[in-house]
Amino acid sequence: MAERRLLVLFGSQTGTAQDTAERIGREAKRRHLRCRVEALDSCDVANLIHEPLVVFVCATTGQGDPPDNMKMFWRFLFRKNLPAGSLCQLDYAVLGLGDSSYPKFNFVAKKLHKRLLQLGGNPLLPVALGDDQHDLGPDAVVDPWLVALWDKILALYPLPPGLEIISPNVCLPPKYTLHYLPEDCPQPERALLQPAAPRAAPCELHPFAAHVVSNQRVTAPSHFQDVRLIEFDIAGSGITFSAGDVVMIQPQNCPEDVHQFCQLLRLEPHRRFMLEPTESGTSLPPLLPQPCTIQYLVTHYLDISCVPRRSFFELLAYFSTNELEREKLQEFSSAQGQELYSYCNRPRRTTLEALWDFPHTTCAIPADYLLDLIPRIRPRAFSITSSMLAHPERMQILVAVVRYKTRLSKPRRGLCSTWLASLNPEQGDVRVPLWVKKGGMKFPADPATPVIMIGPGTGVAPFRAAIQERVALGCRGNCLFFGCRHKSKDFYYQTEWEELVTKGLLTLFTAFSRDQEEKVYVQHRIRENGRLVWELLSSGNAHIYLAG
Repeated sequence: MAERRLLVLFGSQTGTAQDTAERIGREAKRRHLRCRVEALDSCDVANLIHEPLVVFVCATTGQGDPPDNMKMFWRFLFRKNLPAGSLCQLDYAVLGLGDSSYPKFNFVAKKLHKRLLQLGGNPLLPVALGDDQHDLGPDAVVDPWLVALWDKILALYPLPPGLEIISPNVCLPPKYTLHYLPEDCPQPERALLQPAAPRAAPCELHPFAAHVVSNQRVTAPSHFQDVRLIEFDIAGSGITFSAGDVVMIQPQNCPEDVHQFCQLLRLEPHRRFMLEPTESGTSLPPLLPQPCTIQYLVTHYLDISCVPRRSFFELLAYFSTNELEREKLQEFSSAQGQELYSYCNRPRRTTLEALWDFPHTTCAIPADYLLDLIPRIRPRAFSITSSMLAHPERMQILVAVVRYKTRLSKPRRGLCSTWLASLNPEQGDVRVPLWVKKGGMKFPADPATPVIMIGPGTGVAPFRAAIQERVALGCRGNCLFFGCRHKSKDFYYQTEWEELVTKGLLTLFTAFSRDQEEKVYVQHRIRENGRLVWELLSSGNAHIYLAG
């Protein structure tokens, strides 16, 4: 009988595709299939020719781009020299997750499906196009598609004699087992828990622990928004960047939330443990030291401030000893998830707050299931707002601290921006794990090409890096349209721009929307200066850049 094995590969930017891929993995285990779930860039693409059955789960980002963790796979798959029938033994299915309010809706999934067909693959089903805009979210498409998928797979790979599908009422084993170490076990050196300076260029698995040099508020105290200019020392990191590049920052949970979480789940923060995979072949989570403390796990790894997904409530229901709570959890995890949307997504309720609402269940969560229940904290991207030519061995970012109200009494706060704003370099050696990614903006190589930059608010961040770089290289033709609310409250880099204007190195147009009766925005300034803009475009071949 053919080996009953399935490979689930995902390309995920925000975690939704990974969550769906892991759901497919769980459903495969219930059907007694040997199943691996991996990011597309973690799998050896050349081995696809040996895989009998693969399900691809792909998100689409930006303007129809593949997510970061499938970019290498994407380049390989579209190589011109791949033979037409190279995947003729492959049965496959593609599930796309997208948003129909974007013009390139599910572009990656559609293109992948087409390419696998070209290479001789056999599709089990038409490509599924999950849509965030649907009332029930992507599940409206995903749920019925999965029912059809399992019918197809079980027709090809029937259940072995004597085995039945494991009932949904049975909780599957956790991905890892948590082994507590005896309290008197020797402590590891504290340095183990600090990201060490890597040998190669820093990356997600080996970030650089950059020293915070300064953290200053650049909006007036009376302004509604707190915006920070933060500077890092990157000397000795091996990091290089140019205008338009992006820095990725790995944030952490605040101490109060960590304390609350440990109290709710009756966890001892300073207990140390080793993780052991339940199944052979499962790799340990990267970025978690072994041994590790509960405190470190909750502070640096578990995303207790994210809005929980349906899978969270599904798993939580298994641990519930309280009938009322269990019924509510099962309701949230059912396919008709309107209730879940209004409980979680609309008010942006966090995982920690959801756990507060189910106290009987929360205190019964086995520690082994923590990594199945709560996703890891994802890194956040910021435009770099300085140039190495102006500030060697330094890097600056402009951060608007995210804070807004929903119907919940407590204001919502952005995890990363709130954490960054709280860092005080005067309180000793404060460090932030970071690495650099190539940005989508490329500035012209020819110094004679003029550049028109439109950057309202913190959207001006990458243009400051570009202007610093271009001025250092002697490029003229720098034209900036900047907009904010008030000249006196949120005019970022005001003195810097004014100096450059005086030196004839920058043409600056400003729009302060609230400083007069009628609101004035950057588009008004562009229209007023239409003749200049057209001249730069028509005879100067100017490049236009826009950042929000």
